[in-house]
Amino acid sequence: MHTRRIGDVEVSAIGLGGMPMSIEGRPDETRSLATIHAALDAGVTLVDTADAYHRDADEVGHNEALIAKALASHDRGRDVLVATKGGHLRPGDGSWTLDGSPEHLRAACEASLRRLGVEAVGLYQFHRPDPKVPYADSVGAIRDLLDEGKIRMAGISNADPDQIRQANEILGGRLVSVQNQFSPAFRSSEPELRLCDELSIAFLPWSPLGGISRAGELGSAHAPFDRIATAHGVSPQRVCLAWMLAKSPVVVPIPGASRPETVRDSAAATDLVLTPEELAELDAG
Repeated sequence: MHTRRIGDVEVSAIGLGGMPMSIEGRPDETRSLATIHAALDAGVTLVDTADAYHRDADEVGHNEALIAKALASHDRGRDVLVATKGGHLRPGDGSWTLDGSPEHLRAACEASLRRLGVEAVGLYQFHRPDPKVPYADSVGAIRDLLDEGKIRMAGISNADPDQIRQANEILGGRLVSVQNQFSPAFRSSEPELRLCDELSIAFLPWSPLGGISRAGELGSAHAPFDRIATAHGVSPQRVCLAWMLAKSPVVVPIPGASRPETVRDSAAATDLVLTPEELAELDAG
């Protein structure tokens, strides 16, 4: 497994997104644990989660607890950087709400610490801007958690270029990651990716394969990815991740998974080398 950096931590160039293992349509716990263990066996050392990755109102942090259980039962669990997030909520009716208040973020971080069973969160990210709360107040709360040692590194998610610059300033140049949606079907985060490259901040594409329900359709929806996959004898999903990795050394995709075989396929993307001509075709398509 090739590696990249988030802050001062070396991580696998492909991470694992935990959300599909905890929301609607999730697999049973046995398969989820097997999926996480397969990721670790493949060399994955970055796992992304959030306290909002749950289904029912009474199980906040389901995914965090699941990941903590999986890491504790694997001999490589100590080598994994767990990235979690706060500021998004799920009332339990399938909807998503926001609370970016400093009070909520502090309480959410404390709860994540307990569920993960750690003294400090490896990477804590503000999940999504809350229009009811000044962005500076929300990021200021993340800064305070960093200064107090509750978190080791700080990041933001679903941010635009101005918010990236503002967050980095508030954090005193200590912003290490930006987690935004980016995929063949959703390319509007290119400006954020370029800014992260310029500032040497890790860019973590979420739903890089198009999301839980559409990842399997990537090849049929995007012909260049299918054609190049056929030429290499690999999946279109693997081509997609290799394409993202080629965009910048700061890119660390975090494809979600709920089956061991998809984790292994994603991890293998770090070994797929695409030609400049192929990358140009994928960029255009």
